[in-house]
Amino acid sequence: MQRGAMPVPRRKFGGESGGESGERLLPQEHAVALSFNGSTQAVMMATPDDLVDFAYGFALTEGLARPDEIEEITVVAGERGTDVQTWLVPEAEARLKERRRTMAGPVGCGLCGIDSIEQALREMPRVAETGFRMRAAEVMAAIDALPAHQPLHDVTRAAHCAAYWVPGGIYAAREDVGRHNALDKLAGHLIRHPHAEGAVVLTSRVSTDMVQKVAAIGAAMLIAVSAPTADAVALADQLGITLIALARPDRFELFTHPHRLIPEDPHVR
Repeated sequence: MQRGAMPVPRRKFGGESGGESGERLLPQEHAVALSFNGSTQAVMMATPDDLVDFAYGFALTEGLARPDEIEEITVVAGERGTDVQTWLVPEAEARLKERRRTMAGPVGCGLCGIDSIEQALREMPRVAETGFRMRAAEVMAAIDALPAHQPLHDVTRAAHCAAYWVPGGIYAAREDVGRHNALDKLAGHLIRHPHAEGAVVLTSRVSTDMVQKVAAIGAAMLIAVSAPTADAVALADQLGITLIALARPDRFELFTHPHRLIPEDPHVR
């Protein structure tokens, strides 16, 4: 059975079916506590896979700790959920105490529990300019390749995916019922494995918090199937990220920093 999915009884109506009994595979929505040095920082409803990646990525993209400040991560399963216990060096713990958050995180919200505007709109450095570029054909190829990396979505039709494209194809992908969770899990994987420069590819819409997470990863290009918000476009422009959205295997729209797109396909509009 596909990881992160479980069978649920259902009756099917419509077409030639008059109430056919059977089962459907649906994604799991599991309570995952993210604890740092013994104190719970967030409780997210998430797909219960790749939880070590989740902890690493959450710490990075939420500005809680750098990867080198994480000493150990332990996944502790409980009756009603899972506690992912992360242990930080003292310097990171001291910073965390200054910016304590308590999040009860439904999957659709990436800012739940933040107690100030300053935290929600925290200042971030611009993404470094490295010379990374993509051709228009590569952007469309990345979107075309994405479905092959969405096994949970294939069987449930209810999961988001965040992937990382490098020259040659999709390097890594993570799925979750929450779009923020999927991106955090991808970030955690990238932290733990060497990789070439590339682009983040998302199945979800692009909000400002998703742009912040991509900036924390250090990716210079963000490609999304859905549309961005106006503020996400403004933030991507400010942070030096090339934002491409409404992407399909035969077309896409470019919103910011066009210098990273190598124009080779005049039919792209």
